[in-house]
Amino acid sequence: MKVLIFSAKDFEIPYLEQANRGKHKFLFVKEALSSQTAMKVIGYDAISIFSADEACFNTIEKLRDFGVKYIALRSVGFDNVNIKTATRLYIRVANVPEYSPYAIAEHAAGLLLAVNRKLIESNRRVKHFNFNINNLVGFDLNNKTVGIIGTGKIGAVMTKIMHGFGCHILGYDIKQNVELVTNYNLRYTTLKKLCELADIISIHVPLNRETHQLINEDLISEMKQGVVIINTARGAVINTKDVIEGVKNGKIGALGMDVYENEKGIFFSDHSLNIPDDNLLLALNARPNVLITGHHAFLTDEALTNIAETTIYNLDCWEAGKETENELTKIDNTTQTLYN
Repeated sequence: MKVLIFSAKDFEIPYLEQANRGKHKFLFVKEALSSQTAMKVIGYDAISIFSADEACFNTIEKLRDFGVKYIALRSVGFDNVNIKTATRLYIRVANVPEYSPYAIAEHAAGLLLAVNRKLIESNRRVKHFNFNINNLVGFDLNNKTVGIIGTGKIGAVMTKIMHGFGCHILGYDIKQNVELVTNYNLRYTTLKKLCELADIISIHVPLNRETHQLINEDLISEMKQGVVIINTARGAVINTKDVIEGVKNGKIGALGMDVYENEKGIFFSDHSLNIPDDNLLLALNARPNVLITGHHAFLTDEALTNIAETTIYNLDCWEAGKETENELTKIDNTTQTLYN
């Protein structure tokens, strides 16, 4: 199968090539998929896209016109793909439903430790041989209350990590995880109560209609003074303007984020010589108690291996005329054959 890999990063290409073992013919391009770049797919059966690519209504219609039958996501999230349009046009879409919950949860824990103990500022001083430790006071995680918003696979790992630090764990989710309650003393509660009681809040929910800007001015007003917020989920789960205001007035004591509401077109590229004209990002970057990483929580050897292997598996299934269990579109093979 001929596959065009959009948004190909240097670090992931070796993993994809190793998992592929020469079975499919790949072309790697650095450009992201969009309505403007869709023409590149002419002559290809399938494409593979990342979370920064845009597979909206117009783009998918172009993909179908240009002969694309399959879209293999290299991510868990699929909020950047119009699944309804893909289904209507008989384009199969599959994601990587799980690659390493440990990678994301451990990164969240790393962000928490870094903002709490002010590791970045401490290291900056030491690099200049300044060993003054004034204003570097943090707090013990032991006995603190941690609120986990979203207790799926990643949230479950974060729960276990925080339990290991001796924290009291509160959880909020539409579906409760009995194992976390039984083995890690997690206590489920309402979102409002979680915000009232938690010293630390870690976000692990997908982005959808219910979670879009879930963390907003109203919810922040319910939080403890000086609360620490960690977001490794999706940028748009928080209202950035409201969070910045919370940081400014001290309601939010520290913020660690691997994702950003307006990261599209900014993250995954070097803008050091042309700083983005983004007032929200500039405001976040200016705050000493805000730590931003560029959507690289997934960047571990294990996660990249799993992403590549699942992506190739999805392509293998389609080439063999089979449905993969990772499909987000449910298309009858007979109907698709007649359509084609």
